[in-house]
Amino acid sequence: MTSPFTGDDSAGVPNGSRPGDATSRTGVTECDAEVAGTVPAVVARARAAFRAGVNTGPDARRRNLQALRRMLRENRSSFEAALHNDLHKGRLEAGLTEIDAVLGEITHALRHLSSWLRPRRARTPLLLAPGSAKLVPEPLGVVLVMSPWNYPVNLTLSPLVGILAAGNTAVIKPSPDSPDTSDLIASLVPTYFPDHCVQVVRGELETSRAVLRERFDHIMFTGSGPVGRIVMEAAAQHLTPVTLELGGKSPAWFDEDAHLDTAARRLAWAKFVNAGQTCVAPDYVMTTPDRVPALVAALERAVEELWGTDPSHSGDYGRIINTRHFDRLSGCLDEIDGEGAGEGAGEGAGASGTGPEVAFGGVRDRDSLYMSPTVVTFPTARFSDGDAGSTPAVGTGAGWALLREEIFGPVLPVVPVESREQAVQLVNSWDKPLALYVFSDDPDTHRYFDEKTSSGAVVHNAGLIQVGICSLPFGGVGASGTGAYHGEDSFRTFSHMKPVLTKPLVPDTFPLLYPGTREPVRRLLGLMQRRG
Repeated sequence: MTSPFTGDDSAGVPNGSRPGDATSRTGVTECDAEVAGTVPAVVARARAAFRAGVNTGPDARRRNLQALRRMLRENRSSFEAALHNDLHKGRLEAGLTEIDAVLGEITHALRHLSSWLRPRRARTPLLLAPGSAKLVPEPLGVVLVMSPWNYPVNLTLSPLVGILAAGNTAVIKPSPDSPDTSDLIASLVPTYFPDHCVQVVRGELETSRAVLRERFDHIMFTGSGPVGRIVMEAAAQHLTPVTLELGGKSPAWFDEDAHLDTAARRLAWAKFVNAGQTCVAPDYVMTTPDRVPALVAALERAVEELWGTDPSHSGDYGRIINTRHFDRLSGCLDEIDGEGAGEGAGEGAGASGTGPEVAFGGVRDRDSLYMSPTVVTFPTARFSDGDAGSTPAVGTGAGWALLREEIFGPVLPVVPVESREQAVQLVNSWDKPLALYVFSDDPDTHRYFDEKTSSGAVVHNAGLIQVGICSLPFGGVGASGTGAYHGEDSFRTFSHMKPVLTKPLVPDTFPLLYPGTREPVRRLLGLMQRRG
């Protein structure tokens, strides 16, 4: 299943009002049509800058990466303030998941750029000897970055690291739903990149449409599946390659041998950081029915340990981005709290005939966009038959939307299943997720989930941390995305690995390939070709 709620609307209008009325703030352009009209000129400047070589040579690439690093370091407090205003992120979270994450990418790129730029030798078959072959990385040209609101520094500037390292110029279209951060990036970029190497376009729906009408050499989009399809369709008009980082329902398995409190603490942090608005957050957790009470109690202890008895007073607990997303999440919980949960469950309810229940949390305040960490328990998953391909029954009420759609908020469903085999069956009945988390001390259980499921990444006994490892590619599979970036994978994504073959004129071995070659020689050439 794909969902329209994956840090979405990078290519759309703001998703509703927020404190301070985002539609009146400077980050959301009052006249979107006027901004849209400037887009062709912005792209033309970016292409002219690329042709002028402002970021082509190794030294230029290093200078621009260093400029990006200075921009973050010299304006760190401003970035922290913007992230707090947009998402109520505390300094620790703003550093760990946003600013320092990008700085780490920059350091990694500067450290390895020389080796990435080095041509890679390719073996030349004996049939073509003497000769040499190599792969030479070359820049693609002008790359578009369309970033979401949920990690507006990381998911905007982390791709930019690879784009600059690969020698390209960039046009950035940040989300209007994180206006303070988008404003800040847009105001700083011309100062640190005065030669149009990097440009920012702010705006809403018409601006996004105008951007997508332009021809780029690559498009990097992070957001929802529905908007990703729009981006891909627009890119097809110019045959532009795309990298799509989407989302989905990333599952977690809590095994009977998992260390209860340690695993619950890691699971709670991975789910509720940034108020659950993370594309790789655990979207639901499966465990056996007998483990549910202990897991729920451990999660409640973990929440209190991490954010206190009342997370609304914690400086480290986030807020929902706007009223649209708040109302969507709150509607699911309202349905569970009322009589409609049992009725809406219908045939999707478990063997007991009951629907989902709020185990703890559920506290919310629309004015401040606060929603407490919440755990919802579901009936034991029931399958239509014993076949591996059978689909679990899912109810139709609003509460059951938590299992039908990506949640993208601080609500964690606990879904009892009878065994790890049923857990895999449940995972495989839906679209391939961006991540899968396995909490177990048993290596055999790790291997079982590794081999029996398909996902963008698998993490054993932790959550989210795979995103912070520069040497690992970050990307989805199937409905959760296409392509990958981070570290060298970013460099390769935004480069063309051009084959270069050199064949000397003397000695001239080509007559052996021409018509008229004698039969014994032809047989020998065929043997050489087959052996590679």
